Order: sequence, then structure tokens, then C-alpha cells
Amino acid sequence: MQAGFGAALKEWRGLRRLSQMELGLGAGVSARHISFLETGRARPSRGMILRLCEALQVPGAGRDQMLAAAGLARFGGVAAAEAAQLQPLWDATARMLAGHMPYPAMALDRHWKIVKMNPAASALLAGAGVAEGDSVLEALLENAVLRDALVNRVEVEQHMLSRLRAEQVYFGQDAVLEAAIARLQDRGLDALEAPTEAVIPARYRLGDKVCSFFSTITQFGSTTDVALSELKIEMFFPADDQTRAIFEGDQAR
Repeated sequence: MQAGFGAALKEWRGLRRLSQMELGLGAGVSARHISFLETGRARPSRGMILRLCEALQVPGAGRDQMLAAAGLARFGGVAAAEAAQLQPLWDATARMLAGHMPYPAMALDRHWKIVKMNPAASALLAGAGVAEGDSVLEALLENAVLRDALVNRVEVEQHMLSRLRAEQVYFGQDAVLEAAIARLQDRGLDALEAPTEAVIPARYRLGDKVCSFFSTITQFGSTTDVALSELKIEMFFPADDQTRAIFEGDQAR
């Protein structure tokens, strides 16, 4: 168990590109103690693991894996009392999605599966057959209708690849993200010239018009629940007057 924890700690430290001394300073312990933890010569307490995870910015799932590797209880399932504590966060998610109307917004899990989306997002993706429970990542990779509707598909894929690589560093080993990165790399995106625009909107063909969006991503920063800590609320904003007029006109009707 200790060897498993030590290997996991060393891997996360490597992902964050920190020396043992730098991690020790961040967690309030000596570099020697970090070395002992990585080699199994010291046994970590639950509090120490949580401090290390905070210093390493380890996401919820990785934190639970490190606790389990050290033979300690994970945060685990949600009891009724904890579910009641989490309900305001789910309510806040619903309010953000509803409040962003008439523009599209959706809540995505770690693997870009749509947990919830507002009516504008549902209408935008309906033509491609993408609905709640589907993976936006898989749709962007393989859904022919959605891919054909993206006017600047190559630029969107370049941005996807960059974003996926950043998420892979944040989450650590993840087979789904690794597979998506490999599929995008196989399309030769790394050999293409990087976009030079200050903002790279997604241009989406909707009927005989083209809508242009940029997006923001919101995440919860004060929960130990794995699902909520990994939830991404992506809100799409109009990048030009035509897109604004299309969606505000739809709401007026």
C-alpha cells in the first residue's frame, strides 16, 4: 500500500514539475519527509495526504485514489446529509444554465459528457442528434453532422487538443482523455500553424446563417464531492452581432 502511495505521490509531483523541496514548502514539510513518503519509509496521515493534494492541486478523483493507496478511507459515496449539503451547488448549476438564456450553456463532466444543458444549447445541438447524456468530446471527434456544421473545424480541433492536454496534466492518467488526444494527434494538428487570432471563436452553421461563439468555463472550488469538483459549466457568448441577433430574436419569438 505504501509503495502504491509513494509512486502516486511521485507521479503527481512530476506532473506538476515540482522538486521535493518545492512540494515540501507548499505542504509545510521538509523535502526529506517528501522523500520518505515517496519511498515508503514514512506513513502518511489522512491530513498529510489532503495537504499534499492541495499543494499539488490534485482533483477529487486523484485525491481519493491517493487515500486508497495509503490504505485510508476515501471520501466515498454521498450520505443523505451530505446530499442535502450538495443540493445548493446543483441548484446553482441549474440557475447558471437558465440565467444564461437566450445563449447556449451546458454542464459537462470530466469526459465532456453533457450532464445538463439549457434550451438554447439543446436547440443548437438537436440537428446533430446530441442530447443530455451524450459526450460532446465524442461528438466533436466523430459526429459527421456536427463536424460539417463547424465552419472552422480545424481551428476548433486545435483548441480542443490544447485544452485536452491541459486537462490531462490536471487530472493525471486518464484513458478517455489520452485516447482523444491520440485521435486528434493522428489528424496531423501538431504540424499545422497555430491560430494567431486573439480570440478563436467556434463558427457553427445554423441553417443559412453562421453563428460565432466564444465560451467561459466555471467550476466549483469549495467541494470535496468528486462529481461536482470535476463539473465544468461552459457558457457560450455571441462573438458577433449576427449571432446575438439570431439568439435574441429566437427568445423574442
